[in-house]
This record gives sequence, C-alpha cells and structure tokens, in this order.
Amino acid sequence: MESLRRTKIAAALKSTDFGSKVCVKGWVRTKRGSKNVAFIALNDGSTIHNIQVVADRENIDDSILDRIHTGASLNVIGTLTESQGSGQNVELMAESIEVYGEANPDEYPLQPKKHSLEFLREKAHLRFRTNTFSAVFRIRHAMAYAIHKFFNDKGFYYMHSPIITGSDAEGAGEMFQVTTLDLNKLPKTKDGEVDYSKDFFGKMTNLTVSGQLEGELAALALGEIYTFGPTFRAENSNTSRHLAEFWMIEPEMAFYDIHDNMDLAEEMLKYLIQYALDNCRDDLEFLQNRLLEEEKSKPQNERSELSLIDKLEFVTKNEFVRLSYTEAIKVLEDSKPNKKGQFQYPVKWGIDLQSEHERFLVEKHYKKPVILTDYPKEIKAFYMKQNDDNKTVRAMDVLFPGIGEIIGGSQREESYEKLKIRIDEMGIAEEDMWWFLETRKFGTVPHSGYGLGFERLMLFVTGMGNIRDVIPFARTPKNAEF
Repeated sequence: MESLRRTKIAAALKSTDFGSKVCVKGWVRTKRGSKNVAFIALNDGSTIHNIQVVADRENIDDSILDRIHTGASLNVIGTLTESQGSGQNVELMAESIEVYGEANPDEYPLQPKKHSLEFLREKAHLRFRTNTFSAVFRIRHAMAYAIHKFFNDKGFYYMHSPIITGSDAEGAGEMFQVTTLDLNKLPKTKDGEVDYSKDFFGKMTNLTVSGQLEGELAALALGEIYTFGPTFRAENSNTSRHLAEFWMIEPEMAFYDIHDNMDLAEEMLKYLIQYALDNCRDDLEFLQNRLLEEEKSKPQNERSELSLIDKLEFVTKNEFVRLSYTEAIKVLEDSKPNKKGQFQYPVKWGIDLQSEHERFLVEKHYKKPVILTDYPKEIKAFYMKQNDDNKTVRAMDVLFPGIGEIIGGSQREESYEKLKIRIDEMGIAEEDMWWFLETRKFGTVPHSGYGLGFERLMLFVTGMGNIRDVIPFARTPKNAEF
C-alpha cells in the first residue's frame, strides 16, 4: 500500500481540494450499502462529524469489506470528492482500505443504537467512541486550555500544590489516608495507637482536599498564582453531583479584597464560557440537540426554558447580581415556594443554603447568575476573614442556573491573632498549621482566593446531568473500575 501522509478527518471535511488523494484513519461508526457499494462512516476523534467513505466493490475486495463492522479501525486511501448526498460537503472515494483491527458485531457493545448513560458508564473504556462522550471530552480539553490561557494572559503563575498532605484545608475530616504500613501488622505505640513514626513520611498523611493553603504561601511572594489539579474527598455520597476524585482550579491573590475576588471570578467564568462558544460550536450544537431530544419526553413544566447555547450566552451577556447572605435569606423567606412549604429544606438565617435555595435565587428570582457574600462564620471554613459584626465572614459563592454553587471563595483572614483563635475554636491542631500561621507573622497582607470545581463547570458547559459523565473515569463509593 502506497505511503501517504495521514490527514485528520476534521481537516479533510473542511477541504475543497476535490480530486486530491488523501489518507484518513479512524474507527467505523456505521456501515451500510448495497450489492455494488458500501458507505462507511469513519471518525478519528478530531471532530464530532464523520467522513463518508464510499467503497465501490469494483475497487475494494469483498474479503476486506466483509471484515468491516462498527468499531473496526481502518486506514483508507482515496480521492476527495464533493458529496452528492445531503449532510456533508465532502466524501472519500476509497481506492484502498486496510483493516487495522476488527470488531466482532456479536461482541462489540457499542452498536449503532441509543445507549443509556448508565450503560456507557459500565463501558467507560469504550465510551469515548460515542458522539456524546467524544464531544464532552473535546470540550473538557478546551476548558482546561482556556483556564491556563486566562490566568497566563493575566500574569498569574501556575503552581503545583502537593497531592499528599498532612493538613486538612477544609476541616471536614473526609480524607483518604496515604500509608505504606502493613495493614495486617500495624506498629503500635505504648498507648496502643498506630505508630505513624514508622510510616513513610513519619506522620499521618492524606490525599489533598484542596491546594489552597499551599497556594496562599506562593501568592504571598509571587502575587497572583493559581493551582489546577486533582483533589479528593472520602465522602460516602452517591449523588449525581459528587465524586471522590475531582479537579479544582484555585487562584490565590495577594492584595485582593473580596470585591476584587468577585470581579476576577465573574471575568473568568465569562471568559471560559465565551471560549467554549467560540471554539467548541459543533460539539455544543450536538449536545444541545441531544438535550432537546431528551426534553421531548419530559412534562411541559419540567422542560428547560433555555437551550444549552442560550444558557451559556445568558451567562456571558448578564452582569452577575451581588448580594449578602442575609439579603438572600430575606428573599427566600418572602418567596412563594417558602410560604407554600415547597422547599424541602426550611429557610432561616444560619443555614447552609441548599441547591434548591440557590437555584431559586438564580433561576426564578433574579434570573441572572448570583454572587452571595458575608455568610455566617459557623458554616464557613476557619481561614475566611471575619467581619466586624463578629457573626459573618467575607465569603463569596457564585451561583449558576441548573447547578447552584459553582465557585466558593473568600477574602482570607490575614490577622495572626484572629486566625489563631479561629483554629483553636475549630479544634484544628496548631502544630499541623504552624507554617500557615507564620505567614501572618511575616509581612502579612490582605489576600483572597476561590475554588472552581472543574467538573461543575463541565456540567454547566455541556448540559450533562451527572458529574460522572464529564470526567473520564469516575471515582465514587464502591467504584474504582478502569
């Protein structure tokens, strides 16, 4: 077979160089045909669209065509021609086909029919080959790139925070332990406790829940930094919003107050969503059409008011509403759903707002993204700056339609005395946090930061309903397959 440089299908479909010879490689999505000719839809992952390969039985031997089924991988050389059919501008008249790998139709699980997302989670090693998941993961790449571009262009420095840590940034205690000790023969101290001095790090260590604390250390020298890495929560939660392993973007900025923090969060979210609209249009349109099909089976009152692309543009075109937690509680208390007892969780000052409350504020009351500030200190982390009322802290949460909270952040407490008291109040061991406290002794400054859950962003941008479907391999309770 002659040697010809491979052309990606995305490039071939845009080409108008009709009559030229090209080589494409990919996986078969479908094959149909008649006695004389076979039509093969080929995809290589470079685009949501397939190229149609026209295989005339005069040119291509039956012994080759008989081996080609959905899922098989091919190397095709042929002539690029203007398509006569509707739906595509270009097709490839095959001159030679090499079958790299066959896929037995009796065994290959992704036959050309509709598969449930639950079924595809069980086939996570193959689900990238479906239109839905190839679209989702191309968008995931684009969003990761856009995050780095946004911060780089603003002069931030990317910092790698440790994955193994001895501190619990959130004070939640739901952490995965890291150890090299033999669990069948644990060394014990005189008091009968596990002797961690014999462990690899000489102390108890865990997988990180956040890169924030280490990020603060870097920001207090470099000015503006961000971390973007995996984080872990050992929370036994099987909801469509929780993962045990997920990715977080956490910028930390010296000399930013809470207003600067809110400005940055709003600017970043609008930038990322605009980037998706500008660079992932084909994939977004495919996912939008998929959602519109799903909506048809729902009762009228449960259907979304906005299409996927409309929802994304809704964020880029609207100023975010900013109000305090106390003002939000008043709005919720006065709301019809509250007065009619329609909220599942009761509303009163001091509660941790639930997703239903957050979504009411965004989707029904303000009809815009919302940033809430000044939460009760009892429901927020120890490092948040305390307000003068001694009841609230300078927290800020960004709330989105369909999602609820997408960003959580705050101005950080820069006072050594106040931070020390708060650490003691929350029962956090001071010897584990000495280095964090020391930054407040040596040239402390006002500073702020926030965390964006990458998969939460992905849920919003793709319109997918389950967080397990926007990460390549989901880690959830009782599930570490693949």
